[in-house]
Order: sequence, then structure tokens, then C-alpha cells
Amino acid sequence: MNQQEAIQLLRDTIRLKKYALSTEKTYISWCSQYFRYCTANPVGTSEDKIRGWLTSLVKQRYISASTQRQALNAVVFFYKSCLQQDLGDFSAFTRASKPKTLPTVLSKEEVALVLRHMHGTNKLMASLLYGAGLRLSEVIKLRVKDVDFGRSMLMVRQSKGKKDRKAPLPSVLIQDLRHQIAEVTDIHRQELAAGISDVELPGGLARKYPSASRELAWQWVFPARKRSICPRTGAVRRHHIHGSALRKAVKKGARLAKVHKQFGPHAFRHSFATHLLEAGTDIRTVQELLGHANVQTTQIYTHVMHKGISTPSPLDKLLAA
Repeated sequence: MNQQEAIQLLRDTIRLKKYALSTEKTYISWCSQYFRYCTANPVGTSEDKIRGWLTSLVKQRYISASTQRQALNAVVFFYKSCLQQDLGDFSAFTRASKPKTLPTVLSKEEVALVLRHMHGTNKLMASLLYGAGLRLSEVIKLRVKDVDFGRSMLMVRQSKGKKDRKAPLPSVLIQDLRHQIAEVTDIHRQELAAGISDVELPGGLARKYPSASRELAWQWVFPARKRSICPRTGAVRRHHIHGSALRKAVKKGARLAKVHKQFGPHAFRHSFATHLLEAGTDIRTVQELLGHANVQTTQIYTHVMHKGISTPSPLDKLLAA
């Protein structure tokens, strides 16, 4: 088996298991790098060769612990799921050190400042990140049917861990969200009249419900401006907006607001959780709203809550003497 055949087998297996497109791109990238490192038939690998590659990633490219783990997962997936090969133990290789970092959290004033310097659709999406505690991937993949105005609730479908959950819909965003869906409705109506309205459906729903892809309920709340080619099926459709647009808008908003912190859209989700805990919300409730499988993941926000430091600085005592 040559490298091209191995990559195609990997791609087919990932799609058979219905993994996300981002996972497909990541796994293919890492496996391609490993195959080039092997410079031989990918099937005839060894544990020592994989360990050597993982070690070289740290020593030569200075990658982080999470990146190294991602590379390992990609290669193990190929040999275990594609070739049904057991690779054995991988404990003996140079591991990248894992820093103990805390999430970047904005104060309520900083959130307000950044949002004040954002506009239009990007401001609405950023407001949902903070107001509902959504991930970036979750807000851009919202569909019309997932917005429940009657119960002020959002349904987050098949997110991290393939789980559904409910998220609060802030009442201050209802009018803007209704306006956004009205614009989506107009676009959908025009494309239906032109016979080109079609949206990607999850799993096998397209076969089970052939007409569902043309229904308003399944349309993206935040669609892209132009129709584009699906990298998996080749179909020309209007996909959801790309996450890079919101990343750029958040960065610009932070610069204009003069909030001098290094952060991206995910900081709004961190801030949502931290501010709820500071307001006295039970940690189990916050865990459920965030969709964390383990409360230990949620507990990290207790370390960034604004509690103040009770121990006075020795400099204050020195200058006061």
C-alpha cells in the first residue's frame, strides 16, 4: 500500500464513522506527515518508529502536549481503525510538557466594551457565545429549528461528545435573532423560487427525508454569503458562515475597545461560566449548561473567579511604616 492509498483508506474510514470534517483534515495532515517520516510502506510500521516520530515532533518542532497527543491519536486511529493493527504500548517516548494554564476571562465591563465595538451578524454571534455559553462551532451551526422563542431556549445539537443540550436564549437578543431568521427566510424563499435551495443534513437524514433539505427549519441561522462546493460530496450549497469571520471580528472589536488581553471567541464562553459562578449559580448547573461530561472540567473556572487576595502585599506595609 502506497501513501496515497493509505490516505484514501483513512479518509473513507473517517467518513464511514461520520467524524467531523475538521477531524478528517487534522488526521489526514498528521498521518501524511508520519508517512513522509517513514519513507516506506505505511503498513510496515513499528512501535519504535512511531515513538521516534513523536519524540522528533517535540525536539525539532517544539510542539505542545495537546498537539503531540493529537498527532498520536491520528496515527493510532489509522492503524487501529483502518488496518486493525494493535500498536501496543506508547508510554516510552519524549512527551511535551503540559503547562497548567488558566482560561482567559473578560470582566463584564470588558465584554460590554468589545460587543459595543462589533456590528451586525458578528455582534449577534458573539453575544450568543457569551449569553448562552456556546462554542464557536455551536453558534455557526445553529439551524432555524433549534431556536425556541416560546421557551427562550436554544437546542445545541450533536456538539462535542456527540451530545445534545439546552442553552438559554437571552431575552435581549430575541428581537435581533428574529430579524436574522427573517433575513434567512427571504434568502430561502428566493432560492426556492430559483430551484437551488438545498442545505446539508446530518447523518442519513437526507435519504430518510428527501425533502427536508429544502425546508426552512433546517436552514442555517448564520448562512454564508455565497454558495460553495462541499469538500466531501461536491454538491454546491449555501453552507454556514465560516468561524474565521467571527475570529477576525472579535480581534478587531478587542483592539477598538482597547481591551489588552490575548483572547478569541472562546473567551466569551469562559466568561459566561465564570460570571455565573460569581453570581452564585450552582456548579452542577453551570456544568450542564456548558455540556461538560465531568464537573472537574467546570471547576477550572473557580480558579479565575474574582475573589480578591486577602493577603496584603509586603510593599504596602513597607511604605505605610
